Amino acid sequence: MNRRFACKSTVVLVTLGGWLAGAALDASAQSGESRFTQLSMAQLNDQQRPLAEYLMGFSRVGIGGPYNLMLRSPAAAKPMLELLDYLRFHTSVPTRLNEFAILIQGRMWRSQVEWYGHYAAAIKAGVADKTLADLKANRRPASMQPDEAAVYDFCQELYGKHEVSDRTYAQLRQFLDEQQVMDLTLVSGTYVSVAALLAMGNQGLPPGIEAQFKPGDP
Repeated sequence: MNRRFACKSTVVLVTLGGWLAGAALDASAQSGESRFTQLSMAQLNDQQRPLAEYLMGFSRVGIGGPYNLMLRSPAAAKPMLELLDYLRFHTSVPTRLNEFAILIQGRMWRSQVEWYGHYAAAIKAGVADKTLADLKANRRPASMQPDEAAVYDFCQELYGKHEVSDRTYAQLRQFLDEQQVMDLTLVSGTYVSVAALLAMGNQGLPPGIEAQFKPGDP
């Protein structure tokens, strides 16, 4: 584990360890059990072990939660964690819009963990309760600020229709420059990957945490 990676990734790993703390078994998962057995340190190979030892130094879930999945591909885990560090804590996108974009993807995927992990951060950053209540109910939020509406429409088109109209792109460019548009697209796509990873592995919420999306919810 090189020093640059260790320094850059500490914040994101601690944060992931918090919002995915105990990411165990969610009752809404298909089988109720993770599809990946929990790895132990004794089982790790020479590529996995350095990353696992680094994680054990500060991760609240050790090598559990998403790390149990990521360790299956240690060469991919390292750059993924570096990217997450940038997209969460060093991005050019304002925090309010960044967290809102993450929750848009969380809602699209009905990702229990993403919604649970980022709701409080979005509220703290200034997204209104009513806006998030509408989003969670699968409605276009009526109380969005103009820049939030631009982000919402952009994300809905790009990740729902797989295209962005000239009108929607022009609307977004009223609020974000080219670097910010790039970072917004990357954070959205990266959290699609995180949601897919969690869904594929049946990694749900920590024990005792109420499901964020329940059967029968819109």
